[in-house]
Amino acid sequence: MAEVINLDTRSSDPSKPTFERLTKYVRVRSPQGARFVEFDFAIGDPSLFVELIMPQGAYEHFCDVNDVIHMTDEQMAAVDAEMEKWRYGEDTLMSHNHDHFASE
Repeated sequence: MAEVINLDTRSSDPSKPTFERLTKYVRVRSPQGARFVEFDFAIGDPSLFVELIMPQGAYEHFCDVNDVIHMTDEQMAAVDAEMEKWRYGEDTLMSHNHDHFASE
């Protein structure tokens, strides 16, 4: 049987299409004041995102049109931890080396 994945929603308004009810997340990665905004954009699940780059004005318009919310510190930490697990594995020589050098 297939696993059911529940995606986060911001609205339970049945008049909106299902896609429009899904929560849309952003995480800015570029420094404040940069000419272009580099950011992650996720729909329904903060850990499944695409990386996008836009001029500041286009980014602000994009956020307004998509009714986005910024990822919380906890969500960003969870996404980073998952990325580390994929990059270095769990309980492997590479993960132990990474943990050792990260703690120095």
